[in-house]
Amino acid sequence: MSEMQDYKSRLSDPASRKFETFSYLPAMTDAEMKSQVQYIVNQGWNPAIEHTEPEHLMDSYWYMWKLPMFGETDVDKILGEAKACHIANPNNHVRLIGYNNFTQSQGASMVIYRGKTV
Repeated sequence: MSEMQDYKSRLSDPASRKFETFSYLPAMTDAEMKSQVQYIVNQGWNPAIEHTEPEHLMDSYWYMWKLPMFGETDVDKILGEAKACHIANPNNHVRLIGYNNFTQSQGASMVIYRGKTV
């Protein structure tokens, strides 16, 4: 069995914190990000954008950017809203969520822009 790697993610070190699976990987390229958004659309999930300050990223409450984009299938529009949120809140983390109507849960959630850590 191979050695398991310890990711030194600590509450006391905001720069070390991990968000979800994708945060353990290198940052996504624009094409990879577009592919993930396309997956959300292909599943029929409703995209939504949320943001929060880096010091509050471990809290369960994130601010919603506008309303969820019910029925939106244009990947470029979804990414455009995420970028607009990032421009309006440059120091905040911005995440994209795909809401699954049938299970009434999040089908996907990923931080796509990282804010500045202290």
